[in-house]
Amino acid sequence: MRSCRRLTAGRTGSPVNPMNDRTILQRLRLFLLVMAGLVFVVTPVELWLNEHYESPVQLIPFLLSALGLIAVLLVLVAPRRETLIGLRSIAVVIILGSLLGMYEHFEANMAFELDIRPGAAAGDVLLETLKGASPMLAPGILAFGALLCLAATYHHPALVRSRSDDVVQEGAAQPSL
Repeated sequence: MRSCRRLTAGRTGSPVNPMNDRTILQRLRLFLLVMAGLVFVVTPVELWLNEHYESPVQLIPFLLSALGLIAVLLVLVAPRRETLIGLRSIAVVIILGSLLGMYEHFEANMAFELDIRPGAAAGDVLLETLKGASPMLAPGILAFGALLCLAATYHHPALVRSRSDDVVQEGAAQPSL
């Protein structure tokens, strides 16, 4: 059986803990942003493979994915207040676009069901509409990516404003993370 050795610092024998709270939060934020970036990269590929470009409204998720990816990359390169607020704003737009996509899928499925059953009431075809050819939750993947972005920016240290931030001193260096 192998023995586990504890890392110790100097003669005191106190444990060395390289994983403090700040490091853990930085790594978690990085993980969330990378996962969101992957969502914004993979989603357009899947949409393209499914030929989701037949009408102008079907191009919206491509645009939203591009905006999301650019915003995530900007935050990864320069995690400043401005880029974080920009990412949050774009995340809200992406969520709204995702809701529009869910509505569009629902409407297309409902129209199809009412076309094949012209005398049916909307309530009678509701279940079939939810199970239709245009998947209802597929647009939700973009909302998921946007929620990952919002989670990554939750209580981000670069968003904190102090009174000294209100008065910018000439020649003062900007804080970095």
